[in-house]
Amino acid sequence: MLKKGKSIMSQANSSVLEEFNLGASCPSPDPRYRYHIPETYYRQSEVIYLSNTFFLQLRCVCETTIENMARRPLRYSRRAISIRAFVVLVLLALLSLFVIIPHYEKVVYFLRPIWDKPPESFDYLPHYYAENVSMATICKLHGWSVRSRPRRVYDAIIFSNEIDLLEVRLGELNPLITKFVILEANTTFTAKPKPLFFTKNRHRFAFAEGKITHGVFPGRIASDGSKTHPFDREAAQRRAMNKLIRKSGISPNDLLIMSDADEIPSRSAVRLLQWCDGIPDVIHLELKNYMYSFEFPLESGNWKPAVHVYRPWTVYKHSRQSDYVLSNAGWHCSFCFRTIQEFVFKMTAYSHADRVKRSDFLDVSRIQKIICQGDDLYDMLPEEYSFRELFKRMGSIPRSTSAVHVPAYLLENAEKFKFLLPGGCLRQSDTEFLDRF
Repeated sequence: MLKKGKSIMSQANSSVLEEFNLGASCPSPDPRYRYHIPETYYRQSEVIYLSNTFFLQLRCVCETTIENMARRPLRYSRRAISIRAFVVLVLLALLSLFVIIPHYEKVVYFLRPIWDKPPESFDYLPHYYAENVSMATICKLHGWSVRSRPRRVYDAIIFSNEIDLLEVRLGELNPLITKFVILEANTTFTAKPKPLFFTKNRHRFAFAEGKITHGVFPGRIASDGSKTHPFDREAAQRRAMNKLIRKSGISPNDLLIMSDADEIPSRSAVRLLQWCDGIPDVIHLELKNYMYSFEFPLESGNWKPAVHVYRPWTVYKHSRQSDYVLSNAGWHCSFCFRTIQEFVFKMTAYSHADRVKRSDFLDVSRIQKIICQGDDLYDMLPEEYSFRELFKRMGSIPRSTSAVHVPAYLLENAEKFKFLLPGGCLRQSDTEFLDRF
């Protein structure tokens, strides 16, 4: 039986070899291979030997066949791969030249969920407020106790050219504030000469004149070859604020608000912190974000403004300083200007001036159209840390017809500030904006 099986297998191997004409290049079956299989298995199942011998020969046939049949086509295959690789490289170069490089920031913002992560989570404190509820009750709801007398409050503001929002802010907080500490520079963050907008408009703040401490930061005008970054100039101005705060007469245990001019704390939030004992030494304020006016609310909030229980070592900052955030504590109205020229001024003056990639970004008709549509002035994507939120916020900002829970001073002077309210997206054209200063 075994011999007959070997004979059949040998004939099969020979026919395969003859078919491929490879008999000379494959070794003959070697009887010694059978000793690779234990004797007991060899005797009990001769087919194991036959199978091993057959597949050894078959492997040899396949390897030799592939070597002989593929040798010449492989040269063509390698040449084809080289051509394809060259074409791919050319396409990638063109893609980079015409798509990625011109839209670099947009690509970076789109990929932000991959390369960036959100800040560590905050401890958001609930904010209880309703009209005609006593401060004792309000403080108790927050787990704090009411004071016998309110703390003094100092409002420190880095000011650029947001003159209308500054008036809304001072009008909103004037009943609660001891001193408004206002610092403005005679240069922009991009080191260009800047008018002293507050000085020229000080008459608009006569209602709070006795409470204002004003200072001028002597910025440096950019010289050829200057490499100072706009954010470095901004940081220098914030450091200069510390001296002006001390000059204003602040004392330990007073409250100090640190925020930009367009970041307006609400009366209820400031009153809560000045009347309650047990508050954190440093607490951030969650502000609702708006763009261009209170007609375009954004879903994301702003936490950077902070309130400090003042200490001799307190330093003015605009970054994370605490894990605590008081919820729903005010408004941040970004690019909320009366005239188109004020938009142009800020776009070229503030720390993100590098976002103006083309001259047509400053076109008056383009800016007006964007304001009324709720689009992005710089044609950029939202700053989000997940693709879900990124896709959710892409496109125009949804318009709101509500003017509930906006600064009271704004509604009290609605005719003067109608451009900040729903339906007031059309802006004035003031070609002599800078000449007037």
